[in-house]
Amino acid sequence: MKVDLTGKVAVVTGGGGILCSVMAEALARSGAKVAILDLREENAKKVADKINADGGKAIGISANVLELESLKAAQAQVEAELGSCDILVNGAGGNNPKGTTSKEYLFPEDLAKQVEGVTTFFDLDPAGVGFVFNLNFLGTLLPTQVFARGMAERGTGAVINISSMNAFTPLTKIPAYSGAKAAISNFTQWLAVHFSKVGVRVNAIAPGFFLTDQNRALLTNPDGSLTPRGNTILTHTPMGKFGKPEDLVGALLFLLDEEAAGFINGVVLPIDGGFSSFSGV
Repeated sequence: MKVDLTGKVAVVTGGGGILCSVMAEALARSGAKVAILDLREENAKKVADKINADGGKAIGISANVLELESLKAAQAQVEAELGSCDILVNGAGGNNPKGTTSKEYLFPEDLAKQVEGVTTFFDLDPAGVGFVFNLNFLGTLLPTQVFARGMAERGTGAVINISSMNAFTPLTKIPAYSGAKAAISNFTQWLAVHFSKVGVRVNAIAPGFFLTDQNRALLTNPDGSLTPRGNTILTHTPMGKFGKPEDLVGALLFLLDEEAAGFINGVVLPIDGGFSSFSGV
């Protein structure tokens, strides 16, 4: 996939993670100067160092996507060291056990008495649910407020949000994450319309199942074999495998290419090995 992003400045939130670091590296290979933002500065700088060692231009910045002042400080550093942001990839997000049920289904016996270590829907911590929703939704909205304003003022730019398969059909056990990602898909469409008169396109990619630091223990055992949940996921993925981080790159670059995708606005593109197309039968 050859896309020329020479002269562009890209900001990638959550850029220290497995998926977003690969996307940041792809942007750099395409000629963009890349700012990697991550809550953990050492992770951001590690990705930036790799890009710079490979001949690209990148900086790593510590930033909290839930704090406007932190984002504004990061924006000032990006402006000073790289220039005005042209591309924003809202990659920060994630789940939390406090927004997760222990079982896939609620059974009558679960209502009879509370069992230590078992979290039913009725036991979910409102603060935990709120944290997951805010991390994903506000963690996309706030960076867009900070970094897309300059795009709107210049009349050009692109925002890529990260949705999920959960936005199409919610997975069991993770209601907070599923709801938050559904909100991301809706927000992508809303923002695409809202920004349509100022030359800023907004699209999203919706990854299927990729092995990351967050989900590896849920999907695979220490010996590399599949957990029951991992097996269920692959059974419902027609291509029969997990995605690789590199599988996201083509869609990302395509949506950023003004020649190829200049009239594409407000779409949520599944990258899922057919998961969203399979009924299970």
